[in-house]
Amino acid sequence: MSTLTLSTLRQNLSRFDVAGLGIPALVLVIMAMLVIPLPAIILDILFTFNIIVGLVVIMIAIGTRKPLDFSSFPSVLLFATMLRLALNVASTRVILVNGHQGPESAGKVIASFGEFVIAGNYLVGFIIFVILMVINFIVVTKGAGRVSEVNARFTLDAMPGKQMSIDADLNAGVIDQETAKKRREELSQESDFFGSMDGASKFVSGDAVAGLLILIINIVGGLAIGVGQHNLPLAEVTRIYVLLTIGDGLVAQIPSLFLSLATAIIVTRVTTSESMTEQASTQLANPPALFITAGILTLLGLVPGMPHLVFLTLAAATAGIGVMVINKTHAAEQAVTNALPASSDAPKELDWDDVEQVDLIGLEIGYGLIPLVNPETGGQLMTRVKGVRKKLSAELGFLVQPVRIRDALNLDPDAYHIVLNGVVRGKGEARVGRELAINPGKVYGRVEGQATKEPAFGLEAVWIEPSLRDQARALGYTVVDPSTAIATHLNKVLRDSASELLSHDEAQKLLDKLAARSPKLVEELVPGKLPLGVVTRTLQNLLLESVPIRDMRTVVESLTEASARTQDPEQLTTLIRPKLGRMIVQGLVENRDTLSVLTLDPQLEQLLHNVLAQNTGGQGMVLEPALAEGLFSALRQSARDMEEQGLPAVLVVSPAIRSWMSRSVRYRVNDLTVLSYSEIPDDQSVKVISTVQADARPIPAVSNE
Repeated sequence: MSTLTLSTLRQNLSRFDVAGLGIPALVLVIMAMLVIPLPAIILDILFTFNIIVGLVVIMIAIGTRKPLDFSSFPSVLLFATMLRLALNVASTRVILVNGHQGPESAGKVIASFGEFVIAGNYLVGFIIFVILMVINFIVVTKGAGRVSEVNARFTLDAMPGKQMSIDADLNAGVIDQETAKKRREELSQESDFFGSMDGASKFVSGDAVAGLLILIINIVGGLAIGVGQHNLPLAEVTRIYVLLTIGDGLVAQIPSLFLSLATAIIVTRVTTSESMTEQASTQLANPPALFITAGILTLLGLVPGMPHLVFLTLAAATAGIGVMVINKTHAAEQAVTNALPASSDAPKELDWDDVEQVDLIGLEIGYGLIPLVNPETGGQLMTRVKGVRKKLSAELGFLVQPVRIRDALNLDPDAYHIVLNGVVRGKGEARVGRELAINPGKVYGRVEGQATKEPAFGLEAVWIEPSLRDQARALGYTVVDPSTAIATHLNKVLRDSASELLSHDEAQKLLDKLAARSPKLVEELVPGKLPLGVVTRTLQNLLLESVPIRDMRTVVESLTEASARTQDPEQLTTLIRPKLGRMIVQGLVENRDTLSVLTLDPQLEQLLHNVLAQNTGGQGMVLEPALAEGLFSALRQSARDMEEQGLPAVLVVSPAIRSWMSRSVRYRVNDLTVLSYSEIPDDQSVKVISTVQADARPIPAVSNE
């Protein structure tokens, strides 16, 4: 039983983090020093440890490259200050209780420091100690406290701008999500650090005041106890207690001065990639400044009555340092020159670094639109673009790549271009300081401003002053700011070009994401039955016909089943669309229960089917010009009629001709969706609005399907 108990105890102790006891143990030691009398040898050890702490802290402060590298400094400063004050209390107790026994009664450290400073003269020792107090309290501590206060205020004031800058870099694609998260954490830590330093500097100043009070208490109390209780001569009491008091104060003030100086170094550091030593050696090694200084010292050394030897010697040393710096700089430049090609005049041989890759998505703006991009001036374009990417990614089913925004000097000041793969796909203009009032089709008056066209859909619009916003809305206009107008145009271009935004990389990431949940399903398809290129092309075909690919599981299952019949992307698209029919129809029905559609006259549909059957693959189908023109004209009219009724334009045809019909009307009839009968769910209610007959004339339907 005892063995089991000891084993259990041993296991529990092994799980215990001994390193975590450091800070609690230090707190207990500090509290003990305030209450329990300590022997002289313990005081010697603790005073020496206090000096070590001060030296270590100031060395770390000198070596840090930025303040956050020593983020624990405020807490270290607090514990070091409390340790020193506790030592002062403990040493005061020892001095007042045992001081009559001689200088050695309070420990060798205090006695040695006191004798070294006093050097036989109590007044000189007291003055030296007071000077150290003044330097620490008035110069170093007060200056560091003021810098900490200013840094804390300025850091807090600059925080919103820095956060917006991070968001702007993220939206522009300069940094990724992980880098943005890291920079936000650093920004938060920086704000917390300087706020803590503002408070920690008060500990340092309070410590300096406490040291002065302890000095007075030790001298007055020691004289009273030595003369009144121990009946010692006044001269002997003065010698002993003044020595011990000054030694105690000095051994405490030296680490205090180290910590105060470390505080000043930390709060006055400018964040760079160099340490303080590297900064000083780089920036102070200035040959012109060194030579001028050497010249002034030389002139002073030649003045009669001056210490010629000292001045001239140091002048020569300063000039020598300047020469060394110049030689070192020339050596570095020569090394760089030797590393370059032998002839700098010869043209550099071209390599792949000279070939720039175009951005997938770009937004080029004139210099007049730069305020829309700058968050510090209230620019909202970055936020709008981010919102467009987020919305499109959610709707299409894959991550839309970042939009690279750059200024273009070749554009008019108020112009912008939307670029895909280096090709301009959309153009427009925006007016900074104005708003765009768009005519949705029916307004009740005119509003004063500059007439224009809405860039995304070509609607009539007016650039108005912001003060006319409420008036324009009352007249029926839709009012948007310039950033929203550009973002809307970008959204339309990206949506229309969704198939171009999906590459092999995006397709592979979609498969990888699905594989995390259904590994066997993905493994069976790629590369088992279909190569990645075929899958990518099929997904692009779906996006080209405005079919989202959010349901990748259904897409992959359908491709796996259809791959046994064909590996042609066009045929695969036709085979998997019925499996996605419910999703396709859902986007067309919206809040309505019935799907309103157009149909082709049976004779016309049979004619198209026969012509298509005569063409291999259906790629070279040619219609008689008059029939083709009449067909597309009737479809345009019928689609327009449905849109005027507030209904989406949908044409339903047989599966055999759906693919060809969709390609044919894509650029001839705006916003016309072509479905096959097999893509409509069995439980979906359908209403035929009109039928296009063989002579290309639409006729009203007399019955519902």
